[in-house]
Amino acid sequence: MATVIDTLKARPRHPEKANRPETPLLRKPDWLRVRAPGSAGYNETRDIVRSHGLTTVCEEAACPNIGECWTQKHATMMIMGEICTRACSFCNVITGKPNALDPTEPARVAEAVAKMGLKHVVITSVDRDDLDDGGAAHFAAVVYAIRAVAPDTTIEILTPDFLRKDGAAEIVIDSAPDVFNHNLETVPRLYLTIRPGARYYNSLRLLERVKDRDPRRFTKSGLMVGLGESKEEVMQVMDDMRSAGVDFLTIGQYLQPTRRHAAVDRFVHPDEFAAYEAIARAKGFLMVSASPLTRSSHHAGEDFAQLKAAREALEAR
Repeated sequence: MATVIDTLKARPRHPEKANRPETPLLRKPDWLRVRAPGSAGYNETRDIVRSHGLTTVCEEAACPNIGECWTQKHATMMIMGEICTRACSFCNVITGKPNALDPTEPARVAEAVAKMGLKHVVITSVDRDDLDDGGAAHFAAVVYAIRAVAPDTTIEILTPDFLRKDGAAEIVIDSAPDVFNHNLETVPRLYLTIRPGARYYNSLRLLERVKDRDPRRFTKSGLMVGLGESKEEVMQVMDDMRSAGVDFLTIGQYLQPTRRHAAVDRFVHPDEFAAYEAIARAKGFLMVSASPLTRSSHHAGEDFAQLKAAREALEAR
């Protein structure tokens, strides 16, 4: 009997970063420390996610808020697989050649949303540059499936940029999510090193196209800070977002996933986040969430309620 020995090494999570020099990991300040997950609610959410064969950005992106969110049965579903065609230097999601789309995924996501009893759900995805429409039709199918089985659940989507995918954005916009989110992530000057596969003005135009096609649709975008940006650059991005009609801005601290990812330039103090929030509100955003641990989907349900209330108050004046 012959014995076959598998000498193949496990595929690296980030092959494009394998030859990058390691950078030091700065010690986190006290305001960035969180409890390790493990509550009963966390375990229940994890079991539902596993039993439906779903991927979450909470796990794939190593979100620091996973313990808090999963305890409250809040999970951000990541569709179209777990392998991304981009290689952003800040992101912990696997890079490589994705698998084919799973046609059963929309129904499985919808079933999980209904089973968890979610009032508000956030759906995001990897970038799928390999697909003719960037995965737009699949994204829309997930929205329609959730509407069919959980009609009272409000839906927030966090989409790729659909770069060079003509007509793709419109497919997703027309599925009528309650919130259309696309993160600009950082300031234009840092795009070539932090988000090299994307283009700042394409992302900005995507958000503007949502408002052009559906002026009542809420739009949202987010920034990471601590990557070497200046305060003036952040304020310019705020102005660009407002020119594109963005309603809701999130700002959070960048956290370095590994030594081969982009290095943290500095940890921004909570007082600076408070100042950013005050500036953003003065510029006219309906809703702003700015803190070291702010992430796009953190407290998304509560924030959506405040976003609606802010619009109603503005229109009542």
